Amino acid sequence: MSAFWETTPLAAMSPEQWESLCDGCARCCLEKLEDTRAGRLFFTRVACRLLDLERCRCSDYGHRAALVPDCLHLRPGMDETFRWLPETCAYRLLHEGQPLRSWHPLVSGDPESVHRAGISVRGLAIASDEAAGSVLEGLILIDQDL
Repeated sequence: MSAFWETTPLAAMSPEQWESLCDGCARCCLEKLEDTRAGRLFFTRVACRLLDLERCRCSDYGHRAALVPDCLHLRPGMDETFRWLPETCAYRLLHEGQPLRSWHPLVSGDPESVHRAGISVRGLAIASDEAAGSVLEGLILIDQDL
């Protein structure tokens, strides 16, 4: 029997299926810089103020859009938005027709596998108030093509 993410298009997933795709890496919760001329996106170490740095989860997920107006509220059909996600993100991978990675909790059966694989921002991200006054270019963690 195939897993739901292998047979169900993103737009046809139930809310529970959709939410379960999040691997808990929290890379999408990092401040980003874009170099439009070079077509590159840079994820800094600076986390959203709502990110629980240890759990790599939003501390107020239900109200995040109201509390952080530029929070990326991902929904099916937002094709242009997927480019703002890390290349390892399940939503982006499935959107691009690629399989989930072996460390993804849906594949491994273990929510800690994303952290053990070094994919999450646990131990790497810093709180936004800790970064206040810093030059974001000096805090780049990940860069990728757009």
